[in-house]
Amino acid sequence: MNKQELIDAVAAATGESKAATGQTIDAIVEAVTKAVVSGDTVQLVGFGSFSTGARAARVGRNPSTGAEIQIAAAKTVKFTAGKAFKEAVNAS
Repeated sequence: MNKQELIDAVAAATGESKAATGQTIDAIVEAVTKAVVSGDTVQLVGFGSFSTGARAARVGRNPSTGAEIQIAAAKTVKFTAGKAFKEAVNAS
């Protein structure tokens, strides 16, 4: 499902216009992004939580030459599925 399909599904379920639903979804994504960028965790009970993680610096290998390269440390985004979401996925 892509973004437009999500907008269509939510608009059909709520009875709102597709334009209003698109703006709402954009606002939700923006709010979650801002919160995670600032280091907060966003928890949606029953769905899951978005948070940041840290990946340590490490040594990698160039697959074409075999040479070792240094991979810098980086922040990552983590999503942990909630209990209800996991149960819904495993029930099907």
